[in-house]
Amino acid sequence: MGKKRIVRKQGSSVNAGLRARALSRIAKKKVDRGTLYIQATYNNTIITLTDKKGNALMASSSGSLGFKGAKKSTPFAAAKVGELVAEKAQQIGMSEVDVVIRGVGPGRESGMRSFAAKGISISGIKDETPVPFNGPRPKKPRRV
Repeated sequence: MGKKRIVRKQGSSVNAGLRARALSRIAKKKVDRGTLYIQATYNNTIITLTDKKGNALMASSSGSLGFKGAKKSTPFAAAKVGELVAEKAQQIGMSEVDVVIRGVGPGRESGMRSFAAKGISISGIKDETPVPFNGPRPKKPRRV
């Protein structure tokens, strides 16, 4: 059968080619204020940056950065996505954002912290995690 070849990547676990491609696609217009939406599920973390009217300027997820499987939902992956979106936001002149968080995944806080660490100020944080009013229908009583 032969020996199995092992390829090791240098540096962080983010694919450098995917990161460079994500940074190359940037909106043309200059915006100074916006809203950052963080959707943190159990399987992925999606971060979207919009202007004040709600028009999406850029979006990224941990899956688009090359994380696969269970690693997509980690706080580390969410932090990398937050850094990437912050770099893009700085290139279009963003200086202040409001943050809206949805979901209960592990990346909800680390994505926001890494975004703020890049020097963009956060003016407000809002949690819009959907909560069911009634939940699913209960099971029928068991007939014996």
